[in-house]
Amino acid sequence: MTTPSITPPNDLRARYLLRVADTCLIHAQRQSEWCGHGPVLEEDIALTNMSLDLLGQARALLTLVGEGAAMPVDEDQLAFLREERDYLNMTLAELPGRKGGRDFGDAVLRNLFIGTWLHLFWQRLQASGDAEVAGIAGKAVKEARYHVEHASDWVVRLGDGTEESMGRMRRALDSLWLYTSELFDDDEADANAAATGLGPARSELRANWQAAVAAVLADAQLALPKDSAFRSTGSRGVHSEHLGYMLAEMQHLQRSYPGGKW
Repeated sequence: MTTPSITPPNDLRARYLLRVADTCLIHAQRQSEWCGHGPVLEEDIALTNMSLDLLGQARALLTLVGEGAAMPVDEDQLAFLREERDYLNMTLAELPGRKGGRDFGDAVLRNLFIGTWLHLFWQRLQASGDAEVAGIAGKAVKEARYHVEHASDWVVRLGDGTEESMGRMRRALDSLWLYTSELFDDDEADANAAATGLGPARSELRANWQAAVAAVLADAQLALPKDSAFRSTGSRGVHSEHLGYMLAEMQHLQRSYPGGKW
């Protein structure tokens, strides 16, 4: 028996919240690939715990979105029973991770980029006109702050380390940087959120994100790459070829054994 897909809410508020929730969800899934494979035991545990933080953030927002749907759905249905085009995560989160041959340097740099973006988002969402969103943000911002601190320490340690570690960080930077522009590309959901007081438009986070990331990269002896005209589109539901394979793995149990719970 295979559970059929659901159609998620598609109003502007839901799309805005799903973008953050899905980025947390997919980033957690990629980061969890390091469970049992960290370079040292302490980092294995740290990365796994941060994945659980991200899942908790995703679950809180997915629950909120599901409750507001015309036909209410729960967080499990939203997490596991949508089609690929209905996920609105940033493409940066779905790129291949450890299973795809990426190394620990890639993992911590990706954590820096996404963690800084989420930290800034959660900071602003604490002042959301939606009291439930503000409450979720109040807890999540503390978790995101630690994620950024952890990633920053490792980026500096590896970038300003040996010739080998510096080379790996440079390759990771060249590979990931192209996808960061999407973090700040506004659409109608951003405009609606800013107008209604739900939260900031993505573009409002760009200056602070660039300043924070540039400071870490400078300490890591890594040059800030030039901007590119390339734009990824995962937040609009148009994904790379990698997300479908991830969803097949993620959704297997829920679709094969309906009613499974987190």
